[in-house]
Amino acid sequence: MKAASLFMCLFFFMAGHAQISETATQLDDVLTLLYKTDRFNGTVLYAEKGKVVYKKAFGITDCRTAEMLTTKSSFNLASVTKQFICVGILVLQEKGLLNIDDNIKKYIPELPYDSISIRNLMTHTSGLPEYFDLFQRYRGTLDTLTNDMLIKLFAQHKPAPAFRAGTGWSYCNTNYVLLASIIERVSGEAIKDFISVNITTPLGMHDTYVYTNLMRTIPANHVAGFTQVNGIKKLHDLTNLDGVVGDGNLYSSVEDLYKWEQSFYTGRLLKKHTIQQLFEPVTLTADSTYPYGFGWFIDSAGLYQHTGGWAGFRNIICRDVNNNRTLIILSSGDNASAIQAGKQVFIQRPYMVQPITLVTNVRLIDGTGTPARNAAVRIEGDRIVAVGSLKPFANETVIDGKGKILAPGFIDTHSHLEGSLKESPDAVAALNQGITTIVGGQDGEGDMIEEIKKTLHERPAAINVATYTGHTTIREKVLGPTQLSRTATAAEIVQMQQLLQEELSKGSLGLSSGLEYEGAFYSNRNEVIELAKTTAAAKGRYISHIRSEDITMADAIDEIITIGREANLPVQISHIKIALKDDWGTAGNLLAQLQLARANGIDITADCYPYNFWNSTLRVLFPKKDFTSMAGAKYATDHLFDADGSVLVRFAPDSTYKNKTIAAIAAIRNETPAQTLLYLVDAAEKYEQQHPGENAETVMGKAMSDDDITPFLSWQHSNICSDGAIGGHPRAFGAFTKLLGYYVREKKIMPLETAINKMTALAAEHVGIKERGIIAPGFYADLVLFDADSVKDRAGIKNPAALSDGIINVWVNGVLVYDHQQSTKKYPGVFVER
Repeated sequence: MKAASLFMCLFFFMAGHAQISETATQLDDVLTLLYKTDRFNGTVLYAEKGKVVYKKAFGITDCRTAEMLTTKSSFNLASVTKQFICVGILVLQEKGLLNIDDNIKKYIPELPYDSISIRNLMTHTSGLPEYFDLFQRYRGTLDTLTNDMLIKLFAQHKPAPAFRAGTGWSYCNTNYVLLASIIERVSGEAIKDFISVNITTPLGMHDTYVYTNLMRTIPANHVAGFTQVNGIKKLHDLTNLDGVVGDGNLYSSVEDLYKWEQSFYTGRLLKKHTIQQLFEPVTLTADSTYPYGFGWFIDSAGLYQHTGGWAGFRNIICRDVNNNRTLIILSSGDNASAIQAGKQVFIQRPYMVQPITLVTNVRLIDGTGTPARNAAVRIEGDRIVAVGSLKPFANETVIDGKGKILAPGFIDTHSHLEGSLKESPDAVAALNQGITTIVGGQDGEGDMIEEIKKTLHERPAAINVATYTGHTTIREKVLGPTQLSRTATAAEIVQMQQLLQEELSKGSLGLSSGLEYEGAFYSNRNEVIELAKTTAAAKGRYISHIRSEDITMADAIDEIITIGREANLPVQISHIKIALKDDWGTAGNLLAQLQLARANGIDITADCYPYNFWNSTLRVLFPKKDFTSMAGAKYATDHLFDADGSVLVRFAPDSTYKNKTIAAIAAIRNETPAQTLLYLVDAAEKYEQQHPGENAETVMGKAMSDDDITPFLSWQHSNICSDGAIGGHPRAFGAFTKLLGYYVREKKIMPLETAINKMTALAAEHVGIKERGIIAPGFYADLVLFDADSVKDRAGIKNPAALSDGIINVWVNGVLVYDHQQSTKKYPGVFVER
């Protein structure tokens, strides 16, 4: 009760206003909500027409002592410090001691830069790099960086500017450490004394001072920064970088900062024309400016602001000079929600505080492969913010997991569902098996990124979409659709590389190929290697439906290993399988070969689906593309697939053949399976000639052995995929739940934690997706709640769209999208860039 009473007495609207400002009321509503949900610890001041109408302190000064904040508590201003440094420079200019257009070497001659002015430093147009990495690289174990040490580092190591001074803009803290050093050298005073004499004392700012971690005495009203780690406050304050001053490490209170801000109206520190320069955008070229002045961002005419974030501090100061309004928020937690919300309220734009949800009472399998544990997970907006033993806040949405498994949303690294999202944005095929992110552009084909983004913008989906760039897609754009049955010329490869480079710059994960299919079958290794090199230069990846999964598979494996070695990039085998009956049971030999390649430095991986039959075109059964050869057809029926177990799931020329086996169709036609295979391919080709753009046939070919599937699923460098598309193979609706129900629970080929890792974190790693696939603070809130005892697939050949059992809830980007086999009609899916 004592703490609560103190909290209440620290909140007051200032006397003299008969009606409370609407903005002040909105600020109090938002900040109170954030405080009560552990998302704000700090102070706020809001003024209108030169009078404070609202100020308030929320929370504690130090997480180790729980002493309460007041509006005179001093926070590390972080980058808000920069405007004080600019004023200090201008004070010296008004005294005639320097000119802001002077070359910095006039004052720091040891620096190796000949064309940088003081103005360039003040406006972030110097091109200099940040000092953080430079110090960390060369520091001694016990070193604390100081301004002098920073100057010596730049003088000795001479890091190159990113651009010629004055021609570009790049925010850089180095600039302001150098400015503080110039003030010290010109004035002959330590920066703390200069600020005291020239700024804080004239303005009566009693809570404002310089403090670094080299100073032995901690001021009485000092606030310590902290961070929230799984709901627990931990000190997050000054570091070994914090012996410097200029870019931060000035401390102040909201009350002092208001005196500071109001001084720009009165001219107590600077002349009027000098003050105007603070708020003028910097000129980059004769016809180009950037909306930054001297320590202030310029949002629009009359609206200026600057934020400050460092360690456990998040701050903002905003000015509306047209209406003499001021907002100052200082916070000592590392959650930026308050300054984001406060600014939106200040500029009178709509703002919704991010909703929070607590999923409690679950067995957590976090995706890393570590053992399951009891935990709760808190979601804020689209992110996970805490994991552990968490208690609900008042009015927080709480979901009782009832002891079921909570895992990261599954990532399908080889999917063909992206083409169906326009018509079926609910994406139930994916969600019913726990998939929250699909990776398209597979087998060398797919839409270009602008088209994918346009589709998702116009028709949002319930799941996330990432994509590779298809080799065949760009090949067709360059060679033309009628010229794919040849190798590309050197000039054509260059054109393909340009197209690929554009897609990689837009967020493509890398290059995909479908070398067994006719659009890419006639390419040679060199073509693919050169494109892979382009991909590697952009730090992308290569994924491939390899050139053969049967007769010449050994050569195809050698090819993908060679691509990985010569292009020096990660390579992944799509839906790894052994389709040649003669080689069934030899998965161990193939995995040994892949392990050897890995030992030789080639990052080769694979994905795999848990079925012994594939889904594709009948034409892949002719490795030599001899579609009229009886010998080829006979070889296919004898060695490449089981005619009795292979089902024709689409046959446009004669729909009565749909869902019949090849052997059954042969019996109807009084033919051998080989004769029927030739007929089906020929009839489909004629149909497609008469119906351009339409696929006439699809077959589910039984051509794998469980003796190979189990090792492939279990290999430590394989992840799970579906290879699914609407309207065919049951894997589109059941691949992931089949693994969980049949292979994990019933056959026990791997622990549940390992299976989840293969569906989440490992899958994300294999395709280069970041911040998804693990349940940890900061990761996106893609989650699946399921019952490990009942989860199983229901989809089969006769009913390929049957929904899985045991998937209870699915969240995508923090939004519940699937609830007990029903879509919630929410569409939070995004395009996931590399």
